[in-house]
Amino acid sequence: MPLRFAASLLRTLLPAAEQDEVLGDLRDEYAHRRGAHGRASAAFWLWRQVLGSAPALLRRSWWRGWTGFEPAANRLLPGGPGMESWIMDLRYAVRRLRSRPTYTLLAVLTLALGVGGTAAIFSIVRGLLLEPLPYTREAEIAVFWNPFDWTEEEMLFLRPEVSGFGFSRLAGYRNEDVTQEPSEGPARLLPGISASAELFEVLGARPALGRAFQPGDDRPGVDPVAVLSHGLWQEMGGDPSILGRRVQLDGIARTVVGVMPRDFWFPNPTVRVWLPEPLEETSRSGNYTLLGRIAPGQSLEGDGMAPALARITKALGERFDYPEQWDKTKNAAVKPIREYLVGSLRPALLATLAAMAVILLIACSNVAALMLGQVNRRAGELAVRSALGADRRRITQQLVIEALVLGILAGLVGALLAAAGFRILAGALPLGAWAANAVLDWTLFGAAIALAILAALGIALIPAMSLWRGDLRDALTRVRTAASGGSGGRVESGLVIAEVALAVLLASGAGLLIRTVVNLYAIDPGMDTSGVAVLDVAAGAAMKRPERQQRMHTLIGELEQLPGVRSAALTSKLPLRGSGDNWGITIEGRPDLPDSTTYVRVVSRDYFPTLGINLRQGRGFTDGDRPGGELVVVINEALAKKYFPGVDPVGRRLQTGFDGWERVVGVVENVAEGLLTDLPEPTRYLFSDQVPYSPEQQVLVLRAERPADTAAVLEAARQTVQRVAPGTAVQETSTMEQVFAKAVGPARQIMTLLTLLTALALVLGAIGVYGVIAHHVSQRRRDYAIRMALGLLPGRVVRQVVGRGTALVGAGIVVGIVAAVVLARSLASLLYGVQAADPVALMAATLALLAAGVLAAFLPAYRASRVDPARVLREQ
Repeated sequence: MPLRFAASLLRTLLPAAEQDEVLGDLRDEYAHRRGAHGRASAAFWLWRQVLGSAPALLRRSWWRGWTGFEPAANRLLPGGPGMESWIMDLRYAVRRLRSRPTYTLLAVLTLALGVGGTAAIFSIVRGLLLEPLPYTREAEIAVFWNPFDWTEEEMLFLRPEVSGFGFSRLAGYRNEDVTQEPSEGPARLLPGISASAELFEVLGARPALGRAFQPGDDRPGVDPVAVLSHGLWQEMGGDPSILGRRVQLDGIARTVVGVMPRDFWFPNPTVRVWLPEPLEETSRSGNYTLLGRIAPGQSLEGDGMAPALARITKALGERFDYPEQWDKTKNAAVKPIREYLVGSLRPALLATLAAMAVILLIACSNVAALMLGQVNRRAGELAVRSALGADRRRITQQLVIEALVLGILAGLVGALLAAAGFRILAGALPLGAWAANAVLDWTLFGAAIALAILAALGIALIPAMSLWRGDLRDALTRVRTAASGGSGGRVESGLVIAEVALAVLLASGAGLLIRTVVNLYAIDPGMDTSGVAVLDVAAGAAMKRPERQQRMHTLIGELEQLPGVRSAALTSKLPLRGSGDNWGITIEGRPDLPDSTTYVRVVSRDYFPTLGINLRQGRGFTDGDRPGGELVVVINEALAKKYFPGVDPVGRRLQTGFDGWERVVGVVENVAEGLLTDLPEPTRYLFSDQVPYSPEQQVLVLRAERPADTAAVLEAARQTVQRVAPGTAVQETSTMEQVFAKAVGPARQIMTLLTLLTALALVLGAIGVYGVIAHHVSQRRRDYAIRMALGLLPGRVVRQVVGRGTALVGAGIVVGIVAAVVLARSLASLLYGVQAADPVALMAATLALLAAGVLAAFLPAYRASRVDPARVLREQ
């Protein structure tokens, strides 16, 4: 066995003329030593000889291969050692590529674009969809239905019986951003989570320092504690002695008991602090999400949790009376935590990855067509070399090495492109809170190079197969007689058809998303979004309600005095940011109405004119609506239609839950309070000066005198908040146009990226059509010259050549349309107002590809029509 391994290695390094003699001596000496000293000693001697001579043999092989030197002894046994032939072919490939810079540059850049883009997007997909989440045995963690709708009362009811419901642990959490006032600078808002004490147990997460929550941390009256993220701990000095220290969060002194590891996050990477929530058995405020770790023997696959869910819903139905609108005993289901946290990213990421893969396939087809064209042009050269003794194996080896050189160059360039464009790509994707978590993986470089090499090897197979299937003697005859032809024509045409089909697939997907975005932007949100600045602010939980109301009242007055500001207002929740703040409603004189809820928004006096919301009936809020006076409310048209059908709602009274009745003074048009595509929901607007409700986080909106001044107004407003109310944190600044664009959803960002990729696919497809038609024209140059000498008009030549190109493009379009109809369903979750097989999108893709293909075919066709028959025939 050792002798066979050593012989195999030496055959690679030794010239063929010396192999038998050296290996024979080695075999004899090995046999002698084995008999005299034993197998182990002989094997040690053998490998010492092989490894000791390997460096010298490698240097000799490299020198002979790179210089092309071949001793006379080797010429007696043609072929030489394999390594020397590889090195000679590498030198030959480099020399050929340097002599054709246009071909080399085009092939490398084409392949690098596909490889770099695919590697970059795969790095993001792997980090978000494939890498394990930072939780122990994540497959055992399930999230309950109706997120952010569970109450503390329900949670505390289920917790003692959790083992009987198919779970070993149960936890609840809700969003709880907190303000922090540093010793220097303005207050800042920290994204946070309030949760029950079992949260980290359910997640199976352990702190890097200290402890997590423990039983009893969520009981009312206990000392408040906090667990910090690794990033926040670093910002606060990164001192391990922070454990046991008290920090002011929302004006409350909390003891830091733990610091989570660097790579931990929940429920998204922006959260900086986790707080235990004091749970009250009588609290019926529905704003929690429940999650649990399933018990041993349970499974989230299929209907494995159905019996457990049936027991939970039965217990809930026996304990609670639910309104029809919020009945938790219906549609009970749990989903894996990965699907809950990052499932919404999957369609956009996979669509982008598929688009990049299409670009890579188009690039590979393009480079394969280019290489095949080079092989066909070299048919005569290869035939002559074959006649002089070169075998097909050696010629194929040269093609493979040339492809490998292209692949390595493309991989290096692609890795650089991926590194340079990674952050741009991450910003172009709808990653939301996970954008900062998308980091460049340094294995990306190796992946890009490996992918390029694999692609290059696949590319080399096509011309190699053409070479082995062809007859080199026929090629030599064609060269001698100047005949046209070539076995690669059909393969080249097939590659172009594949390119066009892939481009159609990409263009149709972009067309679907463009139509979706157009449809979404055509939705009337019920307000004028232009020229409106938005500031999300938080005043802190420790501030008393009257003080918070007075601070916001003062802020609005100061903001209204800023240059360029027409009006300023306040709201508890901004439209287009999802549902929430659903409160019960009672209509005076309508005891027959079932229990139900509507959206409730607490707004200031000028809220409606600031957002450009039109008044339909009655009036809005005025200075006459004073605190202590009759409570007034403005409703939207959807509420008037549902609760006051056929009657004038103005003057009627309803009750929200505050002391006394509220009189309806006006009706405004429907506004997209939840999602942009939601149907109009009944909504009440309460006057902030009258109601005893002032949430910690509110939104300031300012209408600029001119839309162009919005950015300046936004910056001046931020500075005003820091000056007038330094304890108020500014969480985010934006404009209503940006809020609307975000509400359009991921289709908008994917559309932009997919449109750019479609443009790239069109360019690559046009290059492929041009290359094949140009090669076809060069092969038939003599044929066209003879025809034109016999009277064929130049216009007929143009039509024939363009017709060939159009036929290839048409075949690709047909294949692409079929594939687009089959695969477009994968985009269904991103579409709105358009079918997956939309004829407009398919027609637009068809016309775009057809125009690009005809233009690409026209250029070589025009050159063919300008051929001088006499000159061509003289050359032949």
